[in-house]
Amino acid sequence: MSIQEKVEKNIGLLIILVICTISVGGLVQIVPLFFQTSTTLPVEGLKPYDALQLAGRDIYIREGCVGCHSQMVRPFRAETERYGHYSTAGEFIYDRPFLWGSKRTGPDLHRVGGRYSDAWHIAHLINPRDVVPESIMPGYPWLAENELDSSQIQQRMDGLRYLGHPYSDEQIANAAAALEGKSEMDAVVAYLQSLGTALKGI
Repeated sequence: MSIQEKVEKNIGLLIILVICTISVGGLVQIVPLFFQTSTTLPVEGLKPYDALQLAGRDIYIREGCVGCHSQMVRPFRAETERYGHYSTAGEFIYDRPFLWGSKRTGPDLHRVGGRYSDAWHIAHLINPRDVVPESIMPGYPWLAENELDSSQIQQRMDGLRYLGHPYSDEQIANAAAALEGKSEMDAVVAYLQSLGTALKGI
């Protein structure tokens, strides 16, 4: 009787060998990630979102923008020629939750920061067809009318600091004041203008 036959006929031994195989495979895949600093340390110059950008990111999530826009440029020539340098793990250290996405009804937005003016973004968000005639994106005119809610921004930043974001006491204390008199449109534009700027020079 061959070794394979013995293993197949002994269910206990088969279970043990399967568990060992899965454990070794898992360790080989997972353990190196703990020592790979490119996936655990922020890229040089990366800063956590300020109060206005963070509020804008929350509105971006609320409005479901990630349903049509990815935020991860893949390392393929067609993508880097269109969107810019491919995304790196170190750029997403301060993103909770990640907004990589996979569906692109609209273009990828990870390198959109600084590509257009604030006025362009405002016009685009109010009525996309004013600046991109073929766009099928809906308009978000209410963002310009809605005042930002600053009641939870300090708790939000304090929670993120607990998770490792390097916010100072001063940044958290001044967060609510930074949102005073700002609209939801201001916040979303500030967030979009921050995307992908840490590696702009590459």
